[in-house]
Amino acid sequence: MIKFPSELTIAQVDEYRLVIQPIIDENETILIDDSNLSRIDTIGVQFILAVVSYILAQGKTLEWQSTSSILHESIQQLGINEAILNEYLSKG
Repeated sequence: MIKFPSELTIAQVDEYRLVIQPIIDENETILIDDSNLSRIDTIGVQFILAVVSYILAQGKTLEWQSTSSILHESIQQLGINEAILNEYLSKG
């Protein structure tokens, strides 16, 4: 399971990438839980989009367990209308 931290900003993205890479590589089904997420910046949103795209490109199954309201708000504020990301967030 990928459990996003409470803050996913430019300061955390590179370090967190190292944490989740083995999870993606070692599992066929990836469960994402963003329930702890309370702060995210533009880089964090882009990171999540990249993670989702990478998981799907690997032919893995993605399940989104919880959808953070802060993530939805950030996506709306940024004007992101990415079909891949919206597909999973709308299920939460």
